[in-house]
Amino acid sequence: MNARTVFRTIAIAEACSWAGLLIGMFFKYVPETTEAGVQIFGPIHGAMFVLYCLGVLVIGFSQRWSMGRLVLGLFSSIPPLMTLWFDRYAEKRGWIPERLGRSATESA
Repeated sequence: MNARTVFRTIAIAEACSWAGLLIGMFFKYVPETTEAGVQIFGPIHGAMFVLYCLGVLVIGFSQRWSMGRLVLGLFSSIPPLMTLWFDRYAEKRGWIPERLGRSATESA
């Protein structure tokens, strides 16, 4: 798998875990029926959040992203499903290379 595919997979997994956690929080706090969704998706989302942030940092530093681009990538992990937006936004601009260690402009 190339870096672009790995990053996209992590972004999708982070978004799905966010969605699962939000659904779990709904059942915990609105009808107050169960905490199972939060107990299951809480740790999963935590792990996906950390993995996504590490992915942004690894790609960002290897590609020498500007501080603004790096902050945007990291900020995208906070609002639900925004990792999906950032993945597409970054790919359209060539920010995520197929292989690490080469700048995005070199691989284009």
